[in-house]
Amino acid sequence: MTPSFPVVVVGAGNMGGAMVERMCEAGTAVVVCDIDSARQQQALVAGAELADTPSLAASALEDSGVLIVCVVDAQQSHDVLFGTDGAAYRMRAGQTVMLCPTIAPQDTEALAARLAEHGIGCIDAPMSGGPARARDGSMSLMLAATALLLQRHEALLARLSSHRFVISERVGDGARTKLVNNLLAGINLVGAAEVLALADRMGLDLGTTLDVIEQSSGQSWIGSDRMRRAIAGDFEPRAHVTLLEKDTRLAVEAARQAGFDGPLGARAAAVFAQAHAAGLADRDDGALLPLLRGQAGQSH
Repeated sequence: MTPSFPVVVVGAGNMGGAMVERMCEAGTAVVVCDIDSARQQQALVAGAELADTPSLAASALEDSGVLIVCVVDAQQSHDVLFGTDGAAYRMRAGQTVMLCPTIAPQDTEALAARLAEHGIGCIDAPMSGGPARARDGSMSLMLAATALLLQRHEALLARLSSHRFVISERVGDGARTKLVNNLLAGINLVGAAEVLALADRMGLDLGTTLDVIEQSSGQSWIGSDRMRRAIAGDFEPRAHVTLLEKDTRLAVEAARQAGFDGPLGARAAAVFAQAHAAGLADRDDGALLPLLRGQAGQSH
């Protein structure tokens, strides 16, 4: 593999795969590594080159290249960078890692510190908006890195996102912002599922009720997106229950570390944990609706 690629993506799932498709369409040369052979094949069809391990993928990076980590959690991020066949051991000083997973701020800080020991820059870059917006470049990126590093990679960041928020130069603040956002998303989703379960108990038509909510003060994007699918009985996972379960748990832990005990966050996190325990972990998180209607088994 010739070391001439500006971008490597490790983790080509829903969001990572959408970013790969967007970059390939725009003519960016991309190398992809994913443990799922189906995801690898999708990346190949999109126009990416493939690598079997993060280490091999990293060896393909040009001197100023960027390795985008787009996996699920902190352990996977650590394994990609510093595990067996970890990418960091093949990367060179002056290259950059862009961390996109939703993880705890202290994990982001720890990974960035280890990368710095190798002279590798780190952009703390959680993302939001879902695969469709990642595909068309309209997703949100919450960026924390030095101004110099962000300026160096402005063209790539602009290609990936038209909604870029520079949070600060302190790595970890992107992660903090993402947890705040996702805690609210979790609260809003639990609330939407709860009120529609209530509407059902009252004998109201759920579609009509959601029509009203969407044009009234109770509207939320995540409520509309997930509950529309749930009302239609569509629980194929676009965003697994486990993702907001993880994110709300991390957000509540971060709140406690900050000395803040809010009234809703922990309750929302408990509902996602309940959904997981009810066997809905791998379902779309719209499955909160049948859970709260007391019909969790219908979502299988």
